[in-house]
Amino acid sequence: MSNKVKVVICGKDFTLQTAESSNYVFGLTRTLESRITEITDASSSASPFTAAIMVGLSALDDLSKANARLDSLRDQSKEYVDEAGKMRLERDAALKEAETLRAKLAVLEQEQGEKHTK
Repeated sequence: MSNKVKVVICGKDFTLQTAESSNYVFGLTRTLESRITEITDASSSASPFTAAIMVGLSALDDLSKANARLDSLRDQSKEYVDEAGKMRLERDAALKEAETLRAKLAVLEQEQGEKHTK
Protein backbone atom coordinates (compact mmCIF):
# COMPACT_ATOMS: atom_id res chain seq x y z
CA MET A 1 0.00 0.00 0.00
CA SER A 2 1.33 3.43 -0.90
CA ASN A 3 0.88 6.51 1.27
CA LYS A 4 1.29 10.15 0.31
CA VAL A 5 2.94 11.98 3.17
CA LYS A 6 3.43 15.74 3.22
CA VAL A 7 6.50 16.89 5.16
CA VAL A 8 8.35 20.17 5.65
CA ILE A 9 12.14 20.13 5.59
CA CYS A 10 14.07 23.38 5.95
CA GLY A 11 10.89 25.32 5.30
CA LYS A 12 10.13 23.56 2.03
CA ASP A 13 7.10 21.36 1.47
CA PHE A 14 7.60 17.87 0.09
CA THR A 15 5.00 15.26 -0.73
CA LEU A 16 6.44 11.79 -0.53
CA GLN A 17 4.88 8.62 -1.85
CA THR A 18 5.96 5.70 0.31
CA ALA A 19 4.95 2.29 1.57
CA GLU A 20 6.04 3.36 5.06
CA SER A 21 3.68 4.73 7.70
CA SER A 22 3.34 8.49 8.01
CA ASN A 23 4.65 8.32 11.61
CA TYR A 24 7.82 6.62 10.38
CA VAL A 25 8.33 9.26 7.67
CA PHE A 26 7.67 12.09 10.15
CA GLY A 27 10.27 10.57 12.48
CA LEU A 28 12.82 10.48 9.67
CA THR A 29 11.94 14.05 8.77
CA ARG A 30 12.46 15.24 12.36
CA THR A 31 15.83 13.46 12.52
CA LEU A 32 16.93 14.95 9.19
CA GLU A 33 15.78 18.44 10.17
CA SER A 34 17.60 18.10 13.50
CA ARG A 35 20.86 17.03 11.87
CA ILE A 36 20.68 19.83 9.31
CA THR A 37 20.00 22.35 12.08
CA GLU A 38 22.98 21.06 14.11
CA ILE A 39 25.29 21.66 11.16
CA THR A 40 23.89 25.08 10.22
CA ASP A 41 23.98 26.19 13.87
CA ALA A 42 27.58 25.02 14.26
CA SER A 43 28.75 26.75 11.09
CA SER A 44 27.16 30.04 10.07
CA SER A 45 28.57 29.60 6.56
CA ALA A 46 26.79 26.26 6.01
CA SER A 47 23.58 26.59 4.03
CA PRO A 48 20.74 24.12 4.53
CA PHE A 49 21.70 22.63 1.16
CA THR A 50 25.33 22.15 2.24
CA ALA A 51 24.19 20.73 5.56
CA ALA A 52 21.82 18.32 3.77
CA ILE A 53 24.72 17.11 1.61
CA MET A 54 26.83 16.56 4.73
CA VAL A 55 23.98 14.70 6.44
CA GLY A 56 23.52 12.58 3.31
CA LEU A 57 27.22 11.69 3.20
CA SER A 58 27.19 10.85 6.89
CA ALA A 59 24.11 8.64 6.42
CA LEU A 60 25.76 6.85 3.48
CA ASP A 61 28.91 6.33 5.58
CA ASP A 62 26.81 4.87 8.39
CA LEU A 63 24.96 2.63 5.91
CA SER A 64 28.18 1.44 4.31
CA LYS A 65 29.71 0.58 7.69
CA ALA A 66 26.50 -1.14 8.84
CA ASN A 67 26.43 -3.21 5.64
CA ALA A 68 30.07 -4.19 6.17
CA ARG A 69 29.26 -5.26 9.75
CA LEU A 70 26.22 -7.17 8.48
CA ASP A 71 28.34 -8.95 5.86
CA SER A 72 30.87 -9.84 8.57
CA LEU A 73 28.10 -11.20 10.81
CA ARG A 74 26.71 -13.22 7.90
CA ASP A 75 30.15 -14.68 7.25
CA GLN A 76 30.57 -15.49 10.95
CA SER A 77 27.16 -17.13 11.18
CA LYS A 78 27.90 -19.17 8.05
CA GLU A 79 31.13 -20.35 9.65
CA TYR A 80 29.24 -21.27 12.83
CA VAL A 81 26.61 -23.18 10.85
CA ASP A 82 29.30 -24.99 8.86
CA GLU A 83 31.16 -25.86 12.06
CA ALA A 84 27.95 -27.07 13.69
CA GLY A 85 27.30 -29.27 10.65
CA LYS A 86 30.77 -30.76 10.90
CA MET A 87 30.32 -31.36 14.63
CA ARG A 88 26.96 -33.05 13.98
CA LEU A 89 28.59 -35.38 11.44
CA GLU A 90 31.40 -36.17 13.89
CA ARG A 91 28.85 -36.82 16.65
CA ASP A 92 26.84 -39.13 14.39
CA ALA A 93 30.02 -41.03 13.45
CA ALA A 94 31.00 -41.32 17.12
CA LEU A 95 27.52 -42.61 18.02
CA LYS A 96 27.75 -45.23 15.25
CA GLU A 97 31.18 -46.27 16.43
CA ALA A 98 29.94 -46.49 20.04
CA GLU A 99 27.03 -48.66 18.91
CA THR A 100 29.39 -50.92 16.95
CA LEU A 101 31.67 -51.22 19.98
CA ARG A 102 28.68 -52.01 22.24
CA ALA A 103 27.64 -54.77 19.85
CA LYS A 104 31.17 -56.20 19.80
CA LEU A 105 31.31 -55.99 23.58
CA ALA A 106 28.02 -57.85 23.85
CA VAL A 107 29.35 -60.58 21.57
CA LEU A 108 32.58 -60.84 23.59
CA GLU A 109 30.65 -60.94 26.87
CA GLN A 110 28.43 -63.67 25.46
CA GLU A 111 31.47 -65.66 24.28
CA GLN A 112 33.11 -65.19 27.69
CA GLY A 113 29.95 -66.34 29.41
CA GLU A 114 29.81 -69.46 27.22
CA LYS A 115 33.44 -70.33 28.06
CA HIS A 116 32.66 -70.15 31.79
CA THR A 117 29.62 -72.40 31.49
CA LYS A 118 31.54 -75.20 29.70
